[in-house]
Amino acid sequence: MARPEIEMLRKLREQAIKGDPRAIEKQHARGKLTARERIELLVDPGTFVEFDMFVKHRATEFGMDKRVALGDGVVTGWGLINGRPAVVIAQDFTFMGGSLGEMHAAKIVKAMQYALEAGVPVVFLNDSGGARIQEGVDALKGYGEVFYMNVMASGVVPQIAAIMGPCAGGAVYSPALMDFVIMTRKTSFAFITGPRVVRAVTGEQVDEFSLGGADVHATKSGFAHLVAEDDKHAIELIKSLLSYLPLNCMEDPPIVDTGDDPNREESELDDIVPSDPSKVYDMHRVIELVVDRGTFFEIMPSFAPNAIVGFARMNGRTVGIVANNPAYLGGVLDIDSSDKISRFVRFCDAFNIPIITFVDTPGYLPGVAQEHGGIIRHGAKILYAYSEASVPKITIIVRKAYGGAYIAMGSKHLGADFVVAWPTAEIAVMGPEGAAEIIWRKELEKAATPEERQAMLKKFAEEYRRRIANPYVAASRGYIENVIEPHETRPTIIKALEFLASKRDVKKPRVPKKHGVPPT
Repeated sequence: MARPEIEMLRKLREQAIKGDPRAIEKQHARGKLTARERIELLVDPGTFVEFDMFVKHRATEFGMDKRVALGDGVVTGWGLINGRPAVVIAQDFTFMGGSLGEMHAAKIVKAMQYALEAGVPVVFLNDSGGARIQEGVDALKGYGEVFYMNVMASGVVPQIAAIMGPCAGGAVYSPALMDFVIMTRKTSFAFITGPRVVRAVTGEQVDEFSLGGADVHATKSGFAHLVAEDDKHAIELIKSLLSYLPLNCMEDPPIVDTGDDPNREESELDDIVPSDPSKVYDMHRVIELVVDRGTFFEIMPSFAPNAIVGFARMNGRTVGIVANNPAYLGGVLDIDSSDKISRFVRFCDAFNIPIITFVDTPGYLPGVAQEHGGIIRHGAKILYAYSEASVPKITIIVRKAYGGAYIAMGSKHLGADFVVAWPTAEIAVMGPEGAAEIIWRKELEKAATPEERQAMLKKFAEEYRRRIANPYVAASRGYIENVIEPHETRPTIIKALEFLASKRDVKKPRVPKKHGVPPT
């Protein structure tokens, strides 16, 4: 028979792990797993080490002395995810709706401190009704300390937030400060002020999901990077995402043997760009043909689809992919795509992930809405991010690369290490038609009919394309290293990556500084 002390420990452990059966039943009825069930799916079997299991809140106001549970509504610990270590935080909605109070927050802060000290990723499974109002300012203090730790961890270890239930008020800022946000489609929502407040203040009639559901944040606000169908799918996405990332900023990303021939050439690429420059194609297909087969993991696929960002592998190495997508808005850069690209580039740079850029953009999107919305300052973020990045940067100019957008999209002038172009590339201040309108303006004014003018414009545009807007002019200046046949793209990139694998940041500012101040 066990000693009384050991017997008591076992009972307390069982009490903490078992939880409230009625609350668990309600959680399942909502289509959600419990905190411990989520952790069990996430970490490798037998590897999770929980800490602070016996923490309890110490509030007494408003009957809180009678509402106590071991763990205080959050499970924290570390374990292995596909054989690699990580710290895991999972809020427990079955106790007081997972609300955050003083000790609940203290557990989260301690877990993040462990992650920083050990140099491992943080995975935060959010499912909380928000601040515990019975604890007043202690709850607010707790949120502040969590936010502070998010910022301290930024750029040091990867931070992934999965929102699997409600996330409202100040609670939204912790995921917003993390690197990636995954939301479950049917069970999660996030907003600063809920539907009741919105209705009272603005008169707008909305529910939780139309105001802050996963699809809203994935397509409109850009808050959610990925959308999962349910808890299990969210955990699969977390595992996939982590497989591309290093444990911390001091490590290189993992190398995985994908079995794909690094010298593979794809003849389909030779004909993928239409001969008519006004025709579109989907850049996703170019990416799929170039990277290791089946390894492209797109981030924010539904937000600003005129830009594509995501992770892939090239000869087993993790790379960050940035591309314009002419299949949507012609691949123009606008406010949202600028934010999407710049943040992704800065993440890759922080975690030693080489950046591969595929360029096909006619420029920045014109219009009153874009100008008034701040396209100047948002567009400048791309310039800042690429200039700041010291990881290997390889750029492929596929077709259009006009004006400021040519400069912004990983050009040699912003520090790209290796730039090549396809024969279909058009590099110029503006498109041939627009340039022809200016250069041959007087000749065009002499046209007798609209039909004659159109024919002349077409002729002059082709002349401009032949003399100026082609890759050989840029190659003659050394602005691109080479013009290659499209089917050579994959082996060309891989050879460049192998050569640049030992690249180190040798850029030194003339004047020592704490950090730059990027556009907002």
